[in-house]
Amino acid sequence: MARWATVSPVHLAPTGTAGPELLQLELSDAPSPAVTDITRHPEELLGPRPGDQDLPGSRGEHLLQRAFGTGDRANRFYRDQVLDHLNDEMRHFVTRMDMAFIGTSDAGGECDVSFRAGPAGFVRVLGERWLAYPEYRGNGVMASLGNISENAHVAMLMVDFVDDLIGLHVNGRARIVDDSELRAVHPELPAEFERGRTPERWVVLEVVEAYIHCRKHIPRLVPVDRTRDWGTDDSRRKGGDHFGVRSARTAAR
Repeated sequence: MARWATVSPVHLAPTGTAGPELLQLELSDAPSPAVTDITRHPEELLGPRPGDQDLPGSRGEHLLQRAFGTGDRANRFYRDQVLDHLNDEMRHFVTRMDMAFIGTSDAGGECDVSFRAGPAGFVRVLGERWLAYPEYRGNGVMASLGNISENAHVAMLMVDFVDDLIGLHVNGRARIVDDSELRAVHPELPAEFERGRTPERWVVLEVVEAYIHCRKHIPRLVPVDRTRDWGTDDSRRKGGDHFGVRSARTAAR
């Protein structure tokens, strides 16, 4: 049986440079088997580069772009693809999407990613800088909403796996709004929802960055009909103990 080693997390500030053997690597491709890590060289710290403060992305991005020699490619991507709003094509894309992946983190930076789905257009476009998605009754954990209540930074990824094989990243700042409050400001929100469910609340996202996710590694999927047990709290019909966590804990008692 394989054993898992316990490894303490290593927190590295984004101020080192990669060793010369790594500078020729393309980050999008598999690294050489001989290269197993990145060596920091504190004596060769990268100072700020004029203009970095005006670029999208984080300081860590900009430092690693310099360390790995990808700055020109990154700048082209920033210039050609990154917006601080949703253009017409992006807004139309959102109206076609029936699923989204939502990334959040708490005040300490511990991350969580969640999946949301609904009929096409369940993520509502409220303008070129605003999106909203509904929150329904779930498992009661409130992981995403709990994180947002501590840390407003949210990342959303929507992917078209069926037709265009393309994705859209939307990063921004979110707040939690009751259904009645948002509906008073946006009366155009739908009054009827799938299976009669009305959202308990909404997450309203102010767009900070919007950019493409390339189709290179997106698989093509074909939707198929399936039987769903809507509105049930029956554990087995919702997936049961699929990963064996409850049974293992029960056996250990």
